[in-house]
Amino acid sequence: MPDNETCFIDSNIWLYAFTDNDTQKKEVAQALIKASKPVVSTQVINETCVNLIKRSKFPETRISELIKTFFEKYDVIELQKGLLLTASQLRLEYAFSFWDSIIVAAALISGVKTLYSEDMQDGLVVHDSLKIINPFKL
Repeated sequence: MPDNETCFIDSNIWLYAFTDNDTQKKEVAQALIKASKPVVSTQVINETCVNLIKRSKFPETRISELIKTFFEKYDVIELQKGLLLTASQLRLEYAFSFWDSIIVAAALISGVKTLYSEDMQDGLVVHDSLKIINPFKL
């Protein structure tokens, strides 16, 4: 991955960065975040926070600080009508799940060239402009 690349990072990558469940994936996730200029969506922030609360028992004070940090350090794409309509079209074109289509739509709207996700089809190029990459396969 090129240094300082602006890219979209899915919630699964953030979860590995914040937890100790898989040391190797944690290192990859943290290196990716550190070397890039991440873009996230409110959905990614929501998914990350709910999973940190449920699975890793993060206290609410830490979640609150994490939310503030996301908005202070990264570009955040907020859900709005155009994004949801784009997601609907993506479901028709690519058969993405409902939630994945919103992530892909947010990445497209942000104008990035790369979406890093462990859960989507590695190597898929969407609308000839956005490539989905599983950073753990590199």
